[in-house]
Amino acid sequence: MARATWNGAVIAESDRFEIVEGNVYFPPETVNAEYLRPSDTHTVCPWKGTASYHDLEVDGVRNPNAAWYYPETKAAAKNVEGYIAFWHGVSVER
Repeated sequence: MARATWNGAVIAESDRFEIVEGNVYFPPETVNAEYLRPSDTHTVCPWKGTASYHDLEVDGVRNPNAAWYYPETKAAAKNVEGYIAFWHGVSVER
């Protein structure tokens, strides 16, 4: 079981997840979407593809670009396509 928490809220929890480069990627249906806010940020990974980001917002506190995902991955990263990972102070335990 993996769990992502931030600012006292459980952001994601699942016994299904992928670990890539030390990051836990959660299936999108296991992420509590009420905490996700749109972000215009994008970055590029040479082997995974272009990442999109979400801000997190819990109890009026915002954590910019704390969640990222790859809407469409390159072939080598298909196992995390659409899955969501966290950083910027989000605690992920497994």
